[in-house]
Amino acid sequence: MAKGKNQHVVKHPDGWAVKGAGNSKATKVTHTQSQAIYVAENIARNQKTDTKIHGVDGKIRSGNSYGNDLCPPKDKK
Repeated sequence: MAKGKNQHVVKHPDGWAVKGAGNSKATKVTHTQSQAIYVAENIARNQKTDTKIHGVDGKIRSGNSYGNDLCPPKDKK
């Protein structure tokens, strides 16, 4: 089974876009960043990959891992 691509949330002329890593076309374009984050998180969970949330300036400002984390948290609450 091929591993999925990390999902990036980036600014788009029509709002915010979700793009798979290395893709030139957007998977989905939304009006708000929060909508795009929701879409990206669902895709990343399904593919067991990561999200990378970019700010308006294009720099990565946050992200989450939904795959096999090499350094999982030690707190097992």
